[in-house]
Amino acid sequence: MDDCIFCKIIKGEIPSYKIYEDDMTFAFLDIARDSYGHTLVIPKKHCSNVLDCDNEYLEAVSKTVKKIAVHYTRDCGFDGVNILNASGESAQQTVFHLHFHIVPRKKDDGIDMWPLKDKYDIDFADVCDKLKLN
Repeated sequence: MDDCIFCKIIKGEIPSYKIYEDDMTFAFLDIARDSYGHTLVIPKKHCSNVLDCDNEYLEAVSKTVKKIAVHYTRDCGFDGVNILNASGESAQQTVFHLHFHIVPRKKDDGIDMWPLKDKYDIDFADVCDKLKLN
């Protein structure tokens, strides 16, 4: 896609700090500067998000996410990782090229990925009936 910033990064039209690349995926540092090592993993084929990505590319992206997460925890001194994805505008997706965030974590790093919110009054049986995959 001509106007997609991530497609331009893949093509080398926009510089990036590449962490990993293979035939189907590309991983690079997020320039938001919100945490040390924040990495984005994307497919080289343009798709908007998880909802329209074919299984072959989604599987390749998942494998790359795991490869990098294992590397960060095994080889780079991190204790864990957060792996995040937003698919769709209502989920707060802002760049419409599928991407997964890997945020490397250390104990007591001060990052709160799960801010506390008020709890919803949920009837789990009702929710399960509405969301169950038959």
